[in-house]
Amino acid sequence: MKQYNFDEVIDRHGTNSVKFDQLESRFGSADLIPLWVADMDFRTPDFIVEALKKRCNHEIFGYTFASDEYYTSIINWIDYKHKWHIQKEWLSYIPGIVKGIAFTLDCFTQPGDKVIIQPPVYHPFRLVLEHMNREVVNNPLQLVDGVYQMDFDHLESVIDEKCKVLILCSPHNPGGIVWSKDTLVRLADMCARHRILVIADEIHAEMVYPHSKHHPFATVSEAAANHSITFMAPSKTFNIAGIVTSYAIIPNPKIRNKFYPYLAARELNDGTIFSYEATVAAYAYGAEWLQQMRMYIMKNVSYVDRFMKAEIPKIKVYLPQASFLVWLDCRELGLSQAELVSLFKDKAGLALNDGSMFGPGGEGYMRMNIGCARSVLEKALLSLKKAVNSK
Repeated sequence: MKQYNFDEVIDRHGTNSVKFDQLESRFGSADLIPLWVADMDFRTPDFIVEALKKRCNHEIFGYTFASDEYYTSIINWIDYKHKWHIQKEWLSYIPGIVKGIAFTLDCFTQPGDKVIIQPPVYHPFRLVLEHMNREVVNNPLQLVDGVYQMDFDHLESVIDEKCKVLILCSPHNPGGIVWSKDTLVRLADMCARHRILVIADEIHAEMVYPHSKHHPFATVSEAAANHSITFMAPSKTFNIAGIVTSYAIIPNPKIRNKFYPYLAARELNDGTIFSYEATVAAYAYGAEWLQQMRMYIMKNVSYVDRFMKAEIPKIKVYLPQASFLVWLDCRELGLSQAELVSLFKDKAGLALNDGSMFGPGGEGYMRMNIGCARSVLEKALLSLKKAVNSK
């Protein structure tokens, strides 16, 4: 069995990397350790790289289409990972999950309609709604005994006839929350009762840690299957975000027969040569690499948690159940949000995501991307410790 090297540090500067090459424009300094935008610094798996090289060697890149092998790779992977038996006609390529959300809103809602999100949550949800003149309805998560839960009483209170869509982040970003089946069933029942379409963003689904279980929203009940669109992709899992490999899964033919012609009319359901090749390779050969990568990430989480408890106890780690993102509770530092951001950026020399961008409940938090070599993480935390001790 091949052992993959996740300790390798690869220089990404000069590759038009958002994470590295936009530090100056986004943070005002290029001299920062980047632990922000959600891609990993690990080398893309060799079996994906080889598949792309093989296709490049043909040296003709004409019009292409999704082969049966493409669909079969997705169907088999979803069955293998989630025991969800999907059908080919349920599937469509989409050119990105955030774009897919925008297309869904364009297809199923009108300007002025209300869309529910559950902050603190992935901030492009809010941005898409604002750009498209849909009204943002916040249904903030509750912290109960230190654990995030959905607030169903509040959700019921904010729903009215103008609420058309709820965007579900599952697993939840930034907290790495893996929702229980009971929670998802209850959410499905409530949304079905009010005729609310659920967009389930499940891009982190394959990165759930072994002690937790991801339940695709559409599988938890008939109500969920009949009132949802699921978006997935191998992009986060296999570190190929730049290739754009997203797809939609829609079991309900009524929703499917409205949304897929919308995509087809705009040729938004056509992938690229490399998106198809990368997806097939990832799902055909990726199980072992994924297992090793998750183990490395889990050790990174443990390292951050131990370090904070021992060296910076006023910063608490909200232990994730999935993904390579860690939600840091910095409220005990007693800083304003501006002061907190300055502590990380100006004093520690770190580029993290400001927790307030994730909406209500994000104040006093920072999001750290730990999808990097341990040595980089160690350097970053030592710098943070020094900054905290000197404030």
